[in-house]
Amino acid sequence: MRIDKSKKDVTFFLLYIFSFLLLWEWLRPLEELTDTGHLGVFLGFVFVSLMMSYFNMPILPSALLKIIIVLYSIHFMYFEGTFFSLEWFGQLINEVIANSVVIVNAEWTEISNVFRTLLFFTLLWLMAYLIQYWLINRKQIFVFFFMTLVYITVLDTFSPYEADAAIVRTVIAGFAVMGILAYYRIADKEVVKKNLESAKKWMIPLVAMIVLSVGIGYAAPKADPIWPDPVPFITSYNEDSGDGKGGVKKVGYGTDDSALGGPFIGDDRVVFTAEADGRHYWRIETKDVYTGKGWITDKGTAMPVEFLPEQNIPMQPFEEEVKTEQRTSRVTPKIGYPHLVYPLGVTQVEASAGNSTLQFSLDPTTEKITSKADGQEGSIGPYSLNFDHPVYSVEKLKAAGPEELAEEFAFVSKYTQVPEELPERVVELAEKITKDKVTWLEKAQAIEKYFRSNEFVYDQTLVAVPEENQDYVDQFLFETKRGYCDNFSTSMVVMMRSVGIPARWVKGYTEGEYIDTLGNGRRLYEVTNNNAHSWVEGYFPGVGWVPFEPTQGFSNNVQFEYDNKDDSQTQTGQEEEEGTTPAAPEKPEMPEEQAQVDTTKGSFSEGVKNAGAFLKDNLMKIFLTLLVMAVFAAIMYRLRGRWLPVLYILLYKYKKQNKYMEKAYIALLMQLERYGLKREKGQTLRDYANYVDSFFSTNEMRWLTEKYEEYLYRGDKDEEMWQNAKKYWEFMIRKVSA
Repeated sequence: MRIDKSKKDVTFFLLYIFSFLLLWEWLRPLEELTDTGHLGVFLGFVFVSLMMSYFNMPILPSALLKIIIVLYSIHFMYFEGTFFSLEWFGQLINEVIANSVVIVNAEWTEISNVFRTLLFFTLLWLMAYLIQYWLINRKQIFVFFFMTLVYITVLDTFSPYEADAAIVRTVIAGFAVMGILAYYRIADKEVVKKNLESAKKWMIPLVAMIVLSVGIGYAAPKADPIWPDPVPFITSYNEDSGDGKGGVKKVGYGTDDSALGGPFIGDDRVVFTAEADGRHYWRIETKDVYTGKGWITDKGTAMPVEFLPEQNIPMQPFEEEVKTEQRTSRVTPKIGYPHLVYPLGVTQVEASAGNSTLQFSLDPTTEKITSKADGQEGSIGPYSLNFDHPVYSVEKLKAAGPEELAEEFAFVSKYTQVPEELPERVVELAEKITKDKVTWLEKAQAIEKYFRSNEFVYDQTLVAVPEENQDYVDQFLFETKRGYCDNFSTSMVVMMRSVGIPARWVKGYTEGEYIDTLGNGRRLYEVTNNNAHSWVEGYFPGVGWVPFEPTQGFSNNVQFEYDNKDDSQTQTGQEEEEGTTPAAPEKPEMPEEQAQVDTTKGSFSEGVKNAGAFLKDNLMKIFLTLLVMAVFAAIMYRLRGRWLPVLYILLYKYKKQNKYMEKAYIALLMQLERYGLKREKGQTLRDYANYVDSFFSTNEMRWLTEKYEEYLYRGDKDEEMWQNAKKYWEFMIRKVSA
């Protein structure tokens, strides 16, 4: 039996280079698809890690050098000042502690970039080790090669990343690595001497095969795809709300509303909690262009408007003559969205972003407000909203009509737009519903009321997707009459526009679930993805935008005021009962097991914080302790030739089974090599044993080698073999430690 290591020749070096190129393909898309920078730093770390493995660098110095590289890289990317100062090291420890608390609380979006980078370096370290394991121990890397191909093709299919060249590079590097590993496996199995001549006989055909296969594949004519693009098909069945092309979606806020329809599944994940003076809907944005399939936004030339916290928001949804009530709501986000949620009539936002410069950006077209910290969009913590809650005058609404908008041609055409292909029967139905109504308010209310009867059903599951040549609204009004808020609200907007009333589509959330009444008199609401909603706003000259709610089972609590107390006109919504405070729901007692779990979570988080404070106070002591331990470890590693034999003797002295003979003998060979008695390439164990015995003037190594080979080739027939050989083994290993 031969125990040797692979020769570090040019072929073996190429094995590591091609493996590095394979791993590089995993990192290339990050620069294009994410905000990951300094890609060269990560590539350098991977290359150095693989070279350490190639040169068989011991574990301890290798790990120490990698840690230094990681720390220096993080300092280079995120910190200023001297690398050897303790100040930045303390900042790094604080980052780790703070993010540990974030992870414990499952607030994944709040993890800092410094900690993400540290985790990424750890992942690369692990990947470099796995490649070493596949190359040296297993001599098989097909799984990693196959995973790389799958990774690249998936990104090419589902992301903007173009992987044409990446696939060619991966095939070349993968075939090269697998071919070289096959050479080493066959050479070991057939006991072929691995030298330049034998390597040439294998590598030349390998290179020819790779060049020929890649060349033919590149030059050959390509047929058109037989299957259609899988992305629309898959997203139609498994996509979050607002981002798919129909099909089963997950309820929640999404940005793409160009293809509405299809069922969705519920999601009770909490988006935010709110302290409010009363019930109201939470707006996010509006859409103005109906395409026949969904909604898009006509950006036009409008530029975003920037404003600072506590400044007046440059948005006026209704005229100054409208009666309003000043209110305040406080929002605590639970999901890291960069946009704000706000009620109609918002005037100010009060918030802070710690040491960062906070500002807000308003899109005048969609009325979407996003937060920016130091110029970068991102989520913020709790914020307060001051807003004017409108009380609409019915008399003014009745007086509003098209005459007052005669000169506002651009405005009217924008908010009365419908597709040219809109089926005529949709317009005819709208005119039929409103034919006996005189004012815009009466017409809007008639359309709104129409959806609360006529067999319309609110449903989230049995919801159709319009065919290619079918209009979304037409299908809902005349065929299915079954759907959820998007169906109802879109249909009402289109019908209002069909009779000349300016209207727009609004999306956001309902008021949420009432939780409790707080000590300050405000009500606490919990808003989940299940509360995602869309509704309608119609424009009335002299008044402004007025919300309407056509969806079955919903009421947006719009408040109206009649100048004539005897007026019996039907209200659009139900007046909010401001004087009545609902009783707080009784909360069930927490089960004992659940109480223990919650206590444990709190205790653990508290423990992490306490540990952070301790580390901060004792940073110098900890650093000096680690330094002393590192020096001690280096000394022990340097003197391992003296103390390792003692450890081996203690480890195997009292072992009685023969199975320990093989491990003990290999440990002896390693110790002999450390002593300086190296075994030559191709030297048999018996020749090596004669060499050792001649050096020490002993006979024990030959006898021990004979017993070792007998155990390997004849098996465990002599039950006392290790017991008899132990004294010779112990004699030799003590000899080496002298």
